[in-house]
Amino acid sequence: MISRFPCRAPLWRALGLTCLLVGSPGLHALEFEEAVALAERQSPGLAAQASAVAAARHQAEGAHRLPAPRLAVGVENLPISGMDRWSLSRDFMTMQRLALMQDIPNQGLRDARRQGAEARAERDQAGQELQRRQLRLALLLAWQAVQRGEQRVALLAELLAENQRLIDSLPALVSGGTATAADLLMARQERLMLSDRDDEARRDIAKARAALRRWLGERAAEPLAALAPLPERDPNALRERWLRHVELAAFPAMLRMAQSELREVDAEDRGDWSWELAYNRRGRQWGDMVSFQLSFALPWDRKSRLQSQLSGKQRELERVEQERQEMQRRLLQSLDEQLAEQATLTRQIERQSQLILPLVRQRTELSLSSYQAARGSLPELLSARAAVLEARLREIDLMAAQDALRAQLETLILE
Repeated sequence: MISRFPCRAPLWRALGLTCLLVGSPGLHALEFEEAVALAERQSPGLAAQASAVAAARHQAEGAHRLPAPRLAVGVENLPISGMDRWSLSRDFMTMQRLALMQDIPNQGLRDARRQGAEARAERDQAGQELQRRQLRLALLLAWQAVQRGEQRVALLAELLAENQRLIDSLPALVSGGTATAADLLMARQERLMLSDRDDEARRDIAKARAALRRWLGERAAEPLAALAPLPERDPNALRERWLRHVELAAFPAMLRMAQSELREVDAEDRGDWSWELAYNRRGRQWGDMVSFQLSFALPWDRKSRLQSQLSGKQRELERVEQERQEMQRRLLQSLDEQLAEQATLTRQIERQSQLILPLVRQRTELSLSSYQAARGSLPELLSARAAVLEARLREIDLMAAQDALRAQLETLILE
């Protein structure tokens, strides 16, 4: 007799291989958070971003400091004609001069530069967090792809075993006259189809493992621990959380950068000042001299000099704000699209598990009973089995799409 097709097996039986790998005693399964920590340590991109953040912070620490002092060395009032020409000591006006000078930008300008440097450091830090979240999301998607691929392989292994039992039983039925040689060829043809699907599933696993290897190195080949289910968020709560999207995190710092540049231009109206201390050495018959002076920049003709710069910086500030609004609108549109996709996937999964799978399993049972009673044909049975295969694989595909969607909705939000 032909063994029965296991049409009542629930989806979790298709996960047996994955569960066996994860749950076997003595076999360590790589945990996701452990993998994330390893990927962050080994990521050249994150290391480069961390260096950029450190450099920006060091620059911010020194942004408010005074510029370096200047040292001037020279000769004043050197005769070039007459009896005392080229002499450094005979003329009382000739002096060898050594001067120390310090420029003092006004406090408003220094504060604006400090605030701008701090904002640049915050912008770089936001970029680092964006890169970290993108790495985590890519790792999570590859992780999900491996595990869903293993589920497909486990399901196909179960169906291949069932097909082999069918092939093994058919020669005796052909000899007894209850089956034909064509039935055996059709069963073998089904096996080839299942083998193709198995190769495709294993190919997808290999590609997902290759993505993991990019961040985890050789540890990407280890068994992967099961992921905790991601929550299904209320749409209204998601919209509120979405305003903390990681792609929006850099805009507050960018706005402060533009504001600090505007304040820098405005502070130039207040004028800078400087001091100078000089030592003047003359001939031995003349006394040495010391001089000290203060210099002030005058805010002369401010309107013509600074108005165009102020207008340009104001437009830059408006540009950053408009880009922030555009990004927020784009993200909200993306959220609405993902929420629509999530609702559709939820309905499709429920329909697949509660309606379609029971129907195709019932059809397979009826086809098997008819075939065993010699009232049905093998093509009808194989068609019913193929429908079950497609229904179960589609259920896995739908759940994979739902997992990937939830991963995007969870990973890119800053708490």
